[in-house]
Amino acid sequence: MSEQGQKFDKNKPRMSLLPKGALNAVIRVLEFGATKYQENNWKHVPDAKVRYYDAMQRHIDAWWHGEQKDPETGEHHLAHAICCGMFLWWFDEEALRDAND
Repeated sequence: MSEQGQKFDKNKPRMSLLPKGALNAVIRVLEFGATKYQENNWKHVPDAKVRYYDAMQRHIDAWWHGEQKDPETGEHHLAHAICCGMFLWWFDEEALRDAND
């Protein structure tokens, strides 16, 4: 076959740039939370932005002081921090959507 195929993916997200190990760790943190609480429970926590900001900072602080793994989950503290950061991003995006409705 001499013809070269085409794939129109310009301006689409380059998922290959995402570190898969980190993504998998974040998914495991989310799965732990879904089992411990309930799936998507984090969306309904009172004062969620403040509480997830605090949790993110605690995980970063624990990592900064040399503790790599969260004692409850066994997952990397930064995976927890990334997860909290994603929650904060989601809350901001929801607020923007609500403001534009």
